[in-house]
Amino acid sequence: MNDQERTRRWKLALGDEDQAGLSESDVRLSAALSALYGSSSAKGRGGLGASSPRVARWLGDIREFFPTSVVQIIQKDAFERLNLKSLMLEPEFLATLEADIHLVADLISLRGAIPEKTRETARMVVRKVVNELLARLEHKTTQTLRGALNKSQRTRRPRHSDIDWGRTIQANLRHYQPESGTIVAETLVGYARKTRSRANLEHVMLCVDQSGSMATSVVYSSIFAAVMASVPGISTQLVCFDTAIFDLTEELSDPVEVLFGVQLGGGTDINAALAYCEQKIEHPAKTHLILVTDLYEGGDAKSMLARVAALKLYGVNVIVLLSLSDDGHPSFQAQHAEMIAAMECPVFACTPDQFPDLMAAALTRQDISQWAGALDIALIRGT
Repeated sequence: MNDQERTRRWKLALGDEDQAGLSESDVRLSAALSALYGSSSAKGRGGLGASSPRVARWLGDIREFFPTSVVQIIQKDAFERLNLKSLMLEPEFLATLEADIHLVADLISLRGAIPEKTRETARMVVRKVVNELLARLEHKTTQTLRGALNKSQRTRRPRHSDIDWGRTIQANLRHYQPESGTIVAETLVGYARKTRSRANLEHVMLCVDQSGSMATSVVYSSIFAAVMASVPGISTQLVCFDTAIFDLTEELSDPVEVLFGVQLGGGTDINAALAYCEQKIEHPAKTHLILVTDLYEGGDAKSMLARVAALKLYGVNVIVLLSLSDDGHPSFQAQHAEMIAAMECPVFACTPDQFPDLMAAALTRQDISQWAGALDIALIRGT
């Protein structure tokens, strides 16, 4: 790198007012970054103004100079540093934004304030992100869960028409009779007869904290719930809560409708949400309760912990996810996490890419601690 290029990069990085030697494109790039990150005391810098057209032009410049992933980060910084969320209520401005999961979370949190003229645009933005996430996550989730269900339904006493001959031969290779060139099938491997009885379904209950800090976890949980609801052999319920409880199970055919049924923000009453879920459990030994929360309980913490212990005692497979997102290490109530972990309930943070494998491990009754350890996922240790 020559001295001229080194000087250019330092000027762009520091927002140097001396723009000598910068190209017209570099000057625009410097101005776009300085508008957000520059000193508010610098002449002509600091702040995007309050007008939608000016911000839209700025976003256009940012989009020209940076890839989508970087645009989303800069856009998020702009909303937080310059308090631009009010502009999201304007359909013309909303249509210019680079849609991502954080924008969806912001729109859901602003749902009650979105004017009629902006609602259709907001739905289009949310649907775009939902479709992108479904394209990324749906196939793996569906295939992984179907494979897990098939595995869990294998039996060593199948009817003749249900025998899995490939696995039966593999299981009996040690009984090969070379003199006759045959295998003696002492062990039969096959599949249990499928049934529509609810007693034979796997029941997955996603109980999701919709307080503001859990925003992206709510979005991902809603999408996974919609996907799982389409998988035969699984009965899926989605319950979101703050201090009130919202059962969104009936909306799972359309993830966008689910998200617009969520009410981000407010307090947190985990105990009340668990009590509601407890009432809905018909077959504890077939039920997997996935509690997605940072465990900051605003209700009765003692009763909440006692309820988790009771669910575990009943035979419910209780798993606590401190977050379901790509946002890194979450903040959580450490004492509650450790006390629940001591009940032999797995407690950890999970990324969306790990979630299908987590559910497959749960459905096949694997040791979740061993599963997490194999993936270097940090589990909370009980005290």
